[in-house]
Amino acid sequence: MEKPAVDEFPVVGEPLALDLINTRVRTAEGETDLLATPAALRAWLAIQAERLPQPDAPIAAAELASVHAIREDIAMAIRHAQQAQHPPAQALRALTDAQRAAPAYRELAWDGAVVASATRRDGDYGARLVAELAEAAADLLTGPTIATVRQCDGPGCALLFLPAHPRRRWCSPRLCGNRVRVARYYQRHKVP
Repeated sequence: MEKPAVDEFPVVGEPLALDLINTRVRTAEGETDLLATPAALRAWLAIQAERLPQPDAPIAAAELASVHAIREDIAMAIRHAQQAQHPPAQALRALTDAQRAAPAYRELAWDGAVVASATRRDGDYGARLVAELAEAAADLLTGPTIATVRQCDGPGCALLFLPAHPRRRWCSPRLCGNRVRVARYYQRHKVP
């Protein structure tokens, strides 16, 4: 399979839960779902290969629907928690249930010198994938950085990010940061 271009997705490299939320973007035509098809989900999973289990078969419509559903629950919980508001109980329950559907365990093995462990999950691929996404959201929701999650200040942008620097205001300097700087430049230099 050809490796997808990171440019297909506006921002990657944020905490996994935010990368997932950021697959729904606003465009001039309205809201766009970058995970609208099984092929698009497969491309996103390839970009997230170091953080998520990779499919060993074609992505099914049921798996895509499960990812869409958990993305909505994650977005709802994070948007409330980042503002120090009580996330809806339904969203928290959905995240817990998703993890319960594919329980994690540590598989122990001898590597020739020491006992090593690897975390594994039971269940079919879709259940394992959604459980990993829910666990990533749980890590973000229960960690100290949830209060610092920001929405991009770029005009019309709804992407979320975790600022590496307290003064960061845009999801990406390449995307929104550049647009805002160009607009400011033209505003300062426009002819009356």
